[in-house]
Amino acid sequence: MNRMPSQKLREEAGAISWEPNSRPACVGPQAGKLAEKLLRAVVVTWATCGAFEWVALSYLALTSSLILFWRHNLAHPFALCALQGLVAMIIFALCHLETRSTTPALGRGETWTHRFWHFWRHWYPHLFFLFCFEELGEMVHLVYPGWFDVRLIAFDYRLAGVHPSVWLEQFAFPALNDFMQFAYITYFFYLVVLGGILYYRRDWKAYWSAMTYVVVAYSIGYTFSIFYPIESPWFAMAGSWRGELKGGFFTALINLIEHFGRVRGAAFPSEHVAGSTAALWGAWRHRRWLFWVFLPFAVLMCVSTVYGRYHYAADVFAGMATGTLGYLIGGRLLRIRGAVAGTTAPVPDYAAAVGRPALQSQTRAQ
Repeated sequence: MNRMPSQKLREEAGAISWEPNSRPACVGPQAGKLAEKLLRAVVVTWATCGAFEWVALSYLALTSSLILFWRHNLAHPFALCALQGLVAMIIFALCHLETRSTTPALGRGETWTHRFWHFWRHWYPHLFFLFCFEELGEMVHLVYPGWFDVRLIAFDYRLAGVHPSVWLEQFAFPALNDFMQFAYITYFFYLVVLGGILYYRRDWKAYWSAMTYVVVAYSIGYTFSIFYPIESPWFAMAGSWRGELKGGFFTALINLIEHFGRVRGAAFPSEHVAGSTAALWGAWRHRRWLFWVFLPFAVLMCVSTVYGRYHYAADVFAGMATGTLGYLIGGRLLRIRGAVAGTTAPVPDYAAAVGRPALQSQTRAQ
């Protein structure tokens, strides 16, 4: 006797739940506002990205595509892609947080929060470079399983009539070895010193110009090294020397760095030389006096890469060309409107960001 009423109730409930115009309250205006806020954040954040981010994010997208295409050559391709996605999200987050902290700072002067995010927004490029270089250790055999060192060994021999790193051993003694390791380690300071001076002087256009030259050079060099793996004389010519290069403090320091950070492969072109060359071009363009300070150290650094058995002469020449190419291409990119981060006012609202001034009124009308 109770079947008919219960059946009728189920039918009515079903009819109510499937009405085309019915929707849960939680999916209504709240979801629309959330989507609008998210889209606004993405658009505003992208508007604050400069040429550096354009290149950095493009490099991550390119290498992620290569990883997926040649995934069968890697042990953990999807983990690498996820890691690159995380790095891209961090870049977006830093740009967003720095821009977000700028608006209140405009009204009451610089706040501690603004200074904090402003610092990390401008100095994260150095960590990005380090991440990309160390990541190459996982991607060096992404395309080709072997090494091409024999070709560069032959090139050096045809060029000089000797194997440069072997020939230079005749001049080795502990004091010179240590001096050369000092020259080699100066690579880490060119962009840091140049960037520090420009940051202190608040010359944001020059600062981001220098960073853009370097990121273009590195992106070209990193990408090329994936397709043309070179492991360096340290590995390929092991046993060709009479002994190791013994020295003092700087030799011990560089051995410590190499122990924890050495990447087997990615030697051509020399990223040390490419990054230094691009930084030197930045100094030439924006702080000419600093270029002349850097130049003798940079020349010695190039020699030390061969003396210390880290690179072939061909790596050095290719690094110079790559760094110069980074400067030229980076200079072109910087002519595009919005290429220099921090030189334009932040986008005031979502409607202005997407170029649809009537959007908010339309949303309210709906």
